[in-house]
Amino acid sequence: MNQNYVLKMKRTVFFIALLLAAFNISAQDKAARPSPPAQATATFGGKTVTIDYGQPSVKGREIWGKLIPYGQVWRAGANETTVFTLSADATVEGQKLAAGKYAFFVIPNEKEWTIVFNKTIKWGAFSYKQEEDVLRVNVPVKKAKSFAEKLIYEVSDKGVVSLTWENATASFKVK
Repeated sequence: MNQNYVLKMKRTVFFIALLLAAFNISAQDKAARPSPPAQATATFGGKTVTIDYGQPSVKGREIWGKLIPYGQVWRAGANETTVFTLSADATVEGQKLAAGKYAFFVIPNEKEWTIVFNKTIKWGAFSYKQEEDVLRVNVPVKKAKSFAEKLIYEVSDKGVVSLTWENATASFKVK
């Protein structure tokens, strides 16, 4: 066989293998992940808030200050960036936030968390840039009413958004 034919065959086999690998990755069931996708949503006052996030579990780990370090940006979920969608202009803790989709981050500390709405939605917090923040609000963190093995977001019909995981919970008001 001539070398051009062998080279073309190698390229063809490589291309087919690459396509099969890409198909296999895209066909994976996200619900089967260790941190499956979850969603919290509610409509109140003519607006809808939807939060799409990956739902990690505690699995015997110490979360706050250990797995999730204090004072550092956290993607507020697992896998892809947590996405906060607001259907109409609103206020968050009294500060204006325009309708749209935002990357949602948290900077946890022992007594207070900074809630961050960022304009750039990318995978995780690796590409986070503070200069792309649209809004930051500080809210108190409290001891959760009960232990939460899985990260849970809740949006009440009164516009209270809560994030609870392990032994901590933080809430903020959307109007």
